[in-house]
Amino acid sequence: MAAARSAVDVVDGEVRELIRRRGLDPFVDPAPVRVLVRDVLADYSERSLSSALPPVGDPEAVARDVLDRVAGYGPLQRYLDDPEVEEIWVNAPGRVFVARRGRSELTTTVLGPGQLADLVERMLRTSGRRVDMSTPFVDAMLPDGSRLHVVIPDVTRRHMAVNIRKFVLQAHSLDELVALGTLTAQVARFLDASVAAGLNVLVSGGTQAGKTTFHISSSGRECRRQPLQRRQAALIVYQAASSRAPHD
Repeated sequence: MAAARSAVDVVDGEVRELIRRRGLDPFVDPAPVRVLVRDVLADYSERSLSSALPPVGDPEAVARDVLDRVAGYGPLQRYLDDPEVEEIWVNAPGRVFVARRGRSELTTTVLGPGQLADLVERMLRTSGRRVDMSTPFVDAMLPDGSRLHVVIPDVTRRHMAVNIRKFVLQAHSLDELVALGTLTAQVARFLDASVAAGLNVLVSGGTQAGKTTFHISSSGRECRRQPLQRRQAALIVYQAASSRAPHD
């Protein structure tokens, strides 16, 4: 016997059908899809009052859930939208972790059969990359700048493994790093003068140590002095797509 469909399932199905009919692309242009979700939900709520349709309950929660399903990355979208979440990784469908302020925690999110593979395929869509037996692991970039890493069996023991490192920039200048307590004012002045004098500055550190944030803060337009000039160069030895220092 099939499980009873929830209001989210019904609205989700109706929205997807209308998206197909109207030829909309939720990832290219999500604005019309947001309006569509609201309209379908309003119509559903009215119909549910005089029928056996499952009640809506919280309209805002239903709208968000449906929008995440059709125009986002499903159950993982809430973590991508959460500014406090720095990293997301999935070791198994029932083991989804996030990191906040450098501390990891196991979430209550449980992905259904095949759901993770569908989400990964959706995530890789804009990158033009794929993951399969011929390419069992892949590194890619999400549209928001987050770094995506995927590995599939038999490289992993049993389940597909997914890691998403969000590009969370908490400071744009040396002054902001001082305000956050990352640097002292004296160190900031020294670094500022070093960049202005064209000295070689080596920045190194472990994962989530703040290398990219420091690089952008000390070399971008928000720096106290001028940004890097044409005769200067920043040599970055790591995956550097998230490093966006301007260069005149």
